[in-house]
Amino acid sequence: MASSVVQYGQAVLVLLRLILFGLTLGITLISFQAYQQRQSERLQYAFIGFAFISMGVAVSNIVSQMFTTDPTATARLFFDMTETIPFIIGFAMLYLSLYR
Repeated sequence: MASSVVQYGQAVLVLLRLILFGLTLGITLISFQAYQQRQSERLQYAFIGFAFISMGVAVSNIVSQMFTTDPTATARLFFDMTETIPFIIGFAMLYLSLYR
């Protein structure tokens, strides 16, 4: 009984992660279209920011699915940094798009 609840929970989690990734790709596409229509530096920074945020979501999803056993501390640190860097770049670009 408990294992079937965990399996359903994991399936729902995978579905939620796919929805999140789809939403980030959607907002990236919308920002790219806006940049194509009006070639402004602000919209370019916004598009790049959303693209990196989408990349961060994708990497987070991949990393969370990758480990079925506990990784070593060094490997976990590497993958945690790999997840975080695209978010930092993405939000920095969004910051630039709002304040330039």
